[in-house]
Amino acid sequence: MYQFTEDCLIGIEQIDEEHRKLFTLINEAAELPPEARTPKTVAQILSRLSDYAATHFAHEEAYMSEHDDPELPLQQKEHAAFTAHVQSLVRQPLTEENASAMLDEILPFLIRWLYRHILSSDMMIGKLTSTDPFAFTPKYHTGIKEIDDEHKRLFDIIRETNALIHNDLLHDKYDEIIHLLNELREYTKIHFSDEEAYMKKIGFPELDAQIRAHTAFVDKLMNIDLDELDDIDDHQQEYLLELIDFLAGWLVNHILKMDTKIGVFEREAH
Repeated sequence: MYQFTEDCLIGIEQIDEEHRKLFTLINEAAELPPEARTPKTVAQILSRLSDYAATHFAHEEAYMSEHDDPELPLQQKEHAAFTAHVQSLVRQPLTEENASAMLDEILPFLIRWLYRHILSSDMMIGKLTSTDPFAFTPKYHTGIKEIDDEHKRLFDIIRETNALIHNDLLHDKYDEIIHLLNELREYTKIHFSDEEAYMKKIGFPELDAQIRAHTAFVDKLMNIDLDELDDIDDHQQEYLLELIDFLAGWLVNHILKMDTKIGVFEREAH
């Protein structure tokens, strides 16, 4: 049973309800007994899931377009890649011998993708409105010095990268940008490890949700193809600015919605 947990709520009612519905559809398919997994039934399930996902993506993109959300192009790319992959699976011929195995292959892919997409991308919808997204202000403080210091360093790395991208006088800045993005990757992994160890030490009850969110973000970071910058000279600036917006927006949202709870829990427990 795949649970739609609180950390998957992005705060937009329609989108949250559609995400919940996708979890329900996947769970209904997963609970289908072996004798009911006929080619016809499996085909209907996959078609229904594919159609509902397409409808949801259309609603999500319409919402983002209506609100001039800068993350829309990135969302459209992720949605298109997901749709193409699912359609390639759905087009495979189903037989009595492979129908059940096909369902067992597709459902874990769907739920993994959905968790990661919600936690690393959908959480950003409507969030990138700060006039200075790189200001580490008191509202981000958890009250735990180690965590706050590491959060500040993450903000600083993103700020440095953003400043470098906007430095039009520095023509050969590719290597420095790559260096900073690699530093961000490595420091993020260190920070998440430290934060998870701290939460485990104090018995923080939402550790599992934090680990899911961290894993989704690290996956996102590791899947950014820095070599791709060589191939997009004409749009390199736009690509990098979209990337920085995503990184800053995710960090802001994660700290405010999840990490501040760590300090609250520790203070209330003691």
